[in-house]
Formats: sequence, C-alpha cells, structure tokens
Amino acid sequence: MPVKVRNLFDDGHGAEATFHAFKFVEKVVQKHSGSRETGRKLMLSVFSRTNPVIKLNGLANPSEEDEQDGYQFMFAGSVAAIRNPGGHEITLSDDPDVCLDHLAFASLLLRRLERAGYK
Repeated sequence: MPVKVRNLFDDGHGAEATFHAFKFVEKVVQKHSGSRETGRKLMLSVFSRTNPVIKLNGLANPSEEDEQDGYQFMFAGSVAAIRNPGGHEITLSDDPDVCLDHLAFASLLLRRLERAGYK
C-alpha cells in the first residue's frame, strides 16, 4: 500500500485514505492486465472466468472457477461501492474504524493478486 495512504490515515483523513487505497488497487490491476479500462468495467473484464486476463488460479475445477468469480465480483464491488463514492461525494466519513475495514479489504485484494504471482 502506498505511503500516501498511511499518511492520510494517520492525519485523520480516512475517506481520502480509502479512496487512494482503492485507486491503487485499480492501478495494480491495470498494470498487470494491460487494460486502460477503469472501475467496475475493468474488474469485470479482467477477472472474467470465461476469458480472464488475470487468472487467480488454474480454473481447473468448479471450486477454482467459483473463486475466480467471487474475486471478480469483490474487485468490481470494491470500486463501485467503496472507491466510487470517495471520488464523487464530498461528505464521507473519516471514521478510523470504517477506514481500517476498507484498508484491510484493499489489502486482501492486493495479497490475493500477489499470491497468484502478480506483484
């Protein structure tokens, strides 16, 4: 996670820290996929089970296919439900507990990419 995110959180700017964390997740996905798409459209296309640009596993059985589907929707949902409001709304919560939950979720997504070999 970028130092900027940590600094924003430490300075009490939870909403901005959340926004920048998920912006970073999006940039990492763009980097590894080579796609210029953004947001939910990016995540739905690059993690698609039928034609994945980023494969989180071998897609060799229904369980692995389900995992790919699940992460596809988690990545897409994170930018739609967490990042987008941060980019379009002015009055978002700086509650540190909410921010920590968001940062933990962003970290989970990044670690899953790393575990699949996308560093």
